[in-house]
Amino acid sequence: MSRTLFRSDNQVAYDKVPVQFKVLPGVREKLKAVPNWQERLRDFVDQLILEESCQNDKQ
Repeated sequence: MSRTLFRSDNQVAYDKVPVQFKVLPGVREKLKAVPNWQERLRDFVDQLILEESCQNDKQ
């Protein structure tokens, strides 16, 4: 019987295609050392999109 190794707190499934971007040498390792880095990065991206959307609405 298979076990679920990962369970998201999200009500909606994550996109199957990941967002990828290049970083300077050493950043990847430092980022992975940050606790809960994936969820925090997702929150930051959501906030960035929201702020950009608000800026576009003002124009």
